[in-house]
Amino acid sequence: MSGDVHVRFCERLGGRVPGATRLIILVKSKRAGVRVLASITRFVEQRLKLVVNDQKSQVAPVSRCKFLGFTFHGKQLRWHPKALAKFKREVRRLTGRSRGISMDARMEELTTYLRGWINYFGIASGYQRCDDLDNWIRRRIRMCFWKQWRLPRTKVRNLIRLGVSLDEAIPAAMSSKGYWRNSRSKIIHRALSNKHLEKLGLFSLRTRWVELHYGS
Repeated sequence: MSGDVHVRFCERLGGRVPGATRLIILVKSKRAGVRVLASITRFVEQRLKLVVNDQKSQVAPVSRCKFLGFTFHGKQLRWHPKALAKFKREVRRLTGRSRGISMDARMEELTTYLRGWINYFGIASGYQRCDDLDNWIRRRIRMCFWKQWRLPRTKVRNLIRLGVSLDEAIPAAMSSKGYWRNSRSKIIHRALSNKHLEKLGLFSLRTRWVELHYGS
């Protein structure tokens, strides 16, 4: 009903209806959903002379609905799997180890994206997911550092500078494991600790989620 009122209100003022308006209507049963969908479709197409997208209009359980990047689970608002997959693709792009940019520039781009994303999606339930994503992002940043250091002597020098002993730094720098596997090693994790990455400006989804739900 609110959508009907909104459209009539805009028409009365001579306004224009957006070209793509999304609306979700909650009813108690599938039969009611079929009836309401048919009624709304007739009203929109016959009275308003607009087109209803049949491919995106459906009667379905609320848990299967995707609305502006969100879905519903009982009384909880959650991220839709497609929205989460898109987020991960973008983070992978920003933290791609072959990108020829400095770590400062990479961190700035990543922070801008993460802040904007969580400011929009942070209204949903997702504390544990934010924590898991933070761990994954930190691992990707460690991988980028490891790739950027490249030569064993550079790795040794940087590990020592970050508090690792020479006896530990040399075997770590000479490891034949790939960058992604090395990013999990205890030595690299200790050198590039969570606290150190935070000082470098790495944004935390979990921290921002807590701020949005409970205040700073």
